Amino acid sequence: MAGNSFGKLFNLTTFGESHGVAIGGVIDGCPPNITLDFDAIQNEMNRRKPGQSSIVTQRKEPDEVKFLSGIFEGKTTGTPIGFVIENANQKSNDYSHIKDSYRPSHADYVYDKKYGHRDYRGGGRSSARETASRVVAGAIAKQVLKDIKINAFTSSVGDIFIDKPYQDLDFSKIESNIIRCPDEATAEKMIARVKEIRKEGDTIGGTITCVIKNVPVGLGEPVFDKLHADLGKAMLSINAVKGFEYGSGFCGAKMKGSEHNDLYNSDGTTKSNLSGGIQGGISNGMDIYFRVAFKPVATIMQKQDTIDKDGNIVEMQGKGRHDPCVVPRAVPIVEAMAALVLADFYLLNKMY
Repeated sequence: MAGNSFGKLFNLTTFGESHGVAIGGVIDGCPPNITLDFDAIQNEMNRRKPGQSSIVTQRKEPDEVKFLSGIFEGKTTGTPIGFVIENANQKSNDYSHIKDSYRPSHADYVYDKKYGHRDYRGGGRSSARETASRVVAGAIAKQVLKDIKINAFTSSVGDIFIDKPYQDLDFSKIESNIIRCPDEATAEKMIARVKEIRKEGDTIGGTITCVIKNVPVGLGEPVFDKLHADLGKAMLSINAVKGFEYGSGFCGAKMKGSEHNDLYNSDGTTKSNLSGGIQGGISNGMDIYFRVAFKPVATIMQKQDTIDKDGNIVEMQGKGRHDPCVVPRAVPIVEAMAALVLADFYLLNKMY
């Protein structure tokens, strides 16, 4: 299977399935002599792991990272960093009912048709459990980037949105609630909505906004390796993502050029930032901000019609432990993928 690696200079290759022995990865291209904060790495894993609150899947996984190579006496050596994360709480029998049939809006059908054989336990390789490996690599990438600050947060659940610009939000409050929304009043409404949806046996989507500060001018390459293009690919590679927009995004399509242009200050900064910190595919030193749309989780605890491997219409109902809303646990994944992109361009920029 191709498509298991991401990045050019700072490269991550992941492996493993949702209900296999373990998942893991190999990071190649990480610079040497970086003193790693292992507590910070584990904290990122704790933000993503299942079972952390009442509004996420109740699968219990410690998600402790075991490093196999590339680190000596707490510092990176410049050689490939290998790591594994054991799957400790598998309940493969929860998926026996889909052995010969396909869940609506899942990857079951296309995996079967493409490969002729699939791991039906939790979706195998297509499971969002794979993203735990990305969070490990992203946590290390953040330590490579040092001064660059990446903050993602839940900005909407269903039709409940934060009605403040990100500049008015206190990012220190992101982790103060289980939905990871820095606006407390909006967070309460979001949490109530997710709990309501869960009782109905249904799921709901939402959006995550990411803000990146202290980005130097010059990250990004013309023409096909533009910074926003790689950020878009990174975000769209995350399970359940249906959309990506940066800066003014789709709202910019409604504006006139005289309204949309970011006029310069004498120091090269801009009076507005509808460009989202990127111009011509290259960072301009302003805040980079973007929004990622997540669909409702496909597995619902309601009966639906689907087809089996012989094309027969059969009835199916979701079983097992699933997120009613993926957004809270996806916040650290968005940050991790942003860090991987920036680390790649940061290292490339140092070559000039």
